[in-house]
Amino acid sequence: MKRRSFTLSAAAALAGSGLALPLWAQGLPKEGKDYNRLGKPVSTDAPAGKVEVIEFFWYNCGHCHTFEPLFESWAKAAEPKGIAVRRVPVAFNASFVPQQKLYYALQGLGKVGELHARVFRAIHVEKVNLSKEDAIMAWMAKQPGMDLAKFKEMYASFNVASQVQRATQLQEAYGVEGTPSMGVAGRFYTDGTMAGSLPGMLQVVDQLVGIARKG
Repeated sequence: MKRRSFTLSAAAALAGSGLALPLWAQGLPKEGKDYNRLGKPVSTDAPAGKVEVIEFFWYNCGHCHTFEPLFESWAKAAEPKGIAVRRVPVAFNASFVPQQKLYYALQGLGKVGELHARVFRAIHVEKVNLSKEDAIMAWMAKQPGMDLAKFKEMYASFNVASQVQRATQLQEAYGVEGTPSMGVAGRFYTDGTMAGSLPGMLQVVDQLVGIARKG
């Protein structure tokens, strides 16, 4: 798959104390420019009455590391507004799969809130290579309160394998070109390059949620 190479700097992504205003701030984002409408809608897992929003990410992606605190803050505010938020780790080739399994193993153990941001920090700040299974296990063994045997069991489980397969299906259905990027309501896709910035991407998502609610 041809993928867009994101070149947004951390400073540009988080410029200012609030979200940077995109060029379309006076009106709605434009289809085909700020976002794409999927040719074939994707089924969602959101409860009735809620709009599903997906963040597509990759632990080794520097922009995903930059985006994480901004997305986390947005997600916490979005949940009470009837938005069902979830993360989906991508795989553009087989080398990405260990980190997909890492995320879903954390999710299965209820450890995403505790360790998700710590994984990003280990990779991008502490320069720990967590691309392979052996390295992941060695790092997990050092995490306070982690039962390594349970983590290994979850990592190798059918449940995690099924979620990795579903992640690949979603990635293909949304036409993910790079990370971080976002899918809305099984109908729309946007990313930082299309929206002009990472904060702008969240503003596009807010608008798309509104469009989805109107049917």
